[in-house]
Amino acid sequence: MDTRPPPAFPTLKEAAPVWWRIGLLSFGGPAAQIALMHREVVEQRHWISDARFLHALNFCMLLPGPEAQQLATYLGWLMHGVKGGLLAGIAFILPGVAVMMALTILYATLGDVPLVGALFFGLKCAVLVLVVEALVRVARRALKGGIAWGMALAAFVALFAFDVPFPVVVLVAGLVGYALPHAFAGGGHGAAKAGPPALLDALIAADPGRIPAMTAAARRAGLVAVALWFWPVAMLMGAGTFGDIAWFFSKMAVVTFGGAYAVLAYVAQEAVEFYGWLSAADMLAGLGLAETTPGPLILVLQFVGFLAAFRDGGILGGMAGAMLTVWVTFTPCFAFIFLGAPFVETLHANPRLKGALAGVTAAVVGVIANLALWFALRVIFTRVEKLAIGPMVLDVPDPLSMVPDAAALSALAAVCLFVLKLGVVRTLAVTAAAGFAARTLLG
Repeated sequence: MDTRPPPAFPTLKEAAPVWWRIGLLSFGGPAAQIALMHREVVEQRHWISDARFLHALNFCMLLPGPEAQQLATYLGWLMHGVKGGLLAGIAFILPGVAVMMALTILYATLGDVPLVGALFFGLKCAVLVLVVEALVRVARRALKGGIAWGMALAAFVALFAFDVPFPVVVLVAGLVGYALPHAFAGGGHGAAKAGPPALLDALIAADPGRIPAMTAAARRAGLVAVALWFWPVAMLMGAGTFGDIAWFFSKMAVVTFGGAYAVLAYVAQEAVEFYGWLSAADMLAGLGLAETTPGPLILVLQFVGFLAAFRDGGILGGMAGAMLTVWVTFTPCFAFIFLGAPFVETLHANPRLKGALAGVTAAVVGVIANLALWFALRVIFTRVEKLAIGPMVLDVPDPLSMVPDAAALSALAAVCLFVLKLGVVRTLAVTAAAGFAARTLLG
C-alpha cells in the first residue's frame, strides 16, 4: 500500500522549468506542440485533468492566432493566474523568437544558408513524422462517433479539394456541434481518460471560489494587453515601413484562423507584390526556417518583418522590425485568453457549448490532416502542381521530383518514433545528424 502523501500543487517557480522545456522542444507545428504539452502537464505530472485540458484546447481552436501558444497561456492562467499565463505564453514563444532572429540575421547578411539548410534538413523530415504522430494522437482523442469522423473528413475535403476558407469550416462545424451536442458527446479533443486525480481539479474542488477570484485580474490584464497592442499601431501610423509593419501584422493577428498556413498565401502576396518587402524566394526560405525552429510556425512573420525593415535600417532596423512584428502578433493572443478564458470556465459544463467546441475540434482534425499532407508533399517532392477536376483543385506532386534523401530521412524518423520509441528529442537529434551527413559529407 502506497502511504506517500499526494504531491503538492506546484508553485509558479516550480512550474517555470516545465513551461521553458515545452517552449524549447515545441517543434512540429500545433499538433505536435499540443501533444507535447499534454504529455508534460496531463500525462506525466497530472497538474491538469484531461477534461479541463481539452476544454481549454477547444476554446483556443476558435481563436485567431497560434492555438498552442494560447493554450499554454490558458493553462498557465488556470494554474497561477495572470503571472502564470504570462510565464507560460512567453516561455512558449521566446526560444523560437531568439532562434528565428539568429537565423534571419544570417540569411539577410549572407544571402544564403547552405550550412543552416544542411543542419536543419533532417530536422524538417523528422518534424513531418512528428506531425503525423501528433495527428494520430489528436484524432484518437477528438473523434468519437461517426458524425465526428464525418466532420473531420468533410473539413479535410473542403480545404484540400475545394479551398474553402478556414473560418467558414469553423463556423459550420461549430453550428453543427451546437445543434447536435449529443452527437459529439465525449468529443472535443476526446473524452477525459480515467487516471489519478489532477492536482488543479482537487484544488478547485477544495476552493470553488478560486476561478471567480482570478477573473477580475484576468480581465484587467486583458484590457492592458489590448491597449499595449494598439499603442504602437497608433503611434507609428503613417511612419513609413514601421507603420506599415504595425498595421499589416495587426490585421494578420485577427484573421489567422487555422495557423500560419491558413494566411500564408495572403501574407506572401501582400508582402511580396504590394509592399515589396521581400521576394517569393525569400518568403519560401523564411517558411523553411520557421518550420525548423521551436515555437509556432507563425514566427515566419518575424522573418518578413525583419526583411521589411532591413533594407533601409540594416541589422538594427531589421531587428526592430522583427520585434515590432512579434509584439503586434502575440500581444493580442494574451488579450484573447485573459478576456475570454474566465467566461469559458463558467461554461465548463454547458452541453451546447461543449458540442460547438467539439464540432470545431473534429473539423480541426481535418485541418491538421490537410496541413500535414501539404507539408509532406513539399518536403518529399520539389514540384507540386495544381490539377483541376471539375470544381476541385488538387495538389499533385510530380513523381520525378521526389527527393530520395528526404523520403529516406522521413522513414528513418518514423522508425525512430514508432518502432524504436526513441521519443521526440532523440528522434530529432538522430534525424538532424543524418540529414547533415546526407547533405554535406555524402552530398
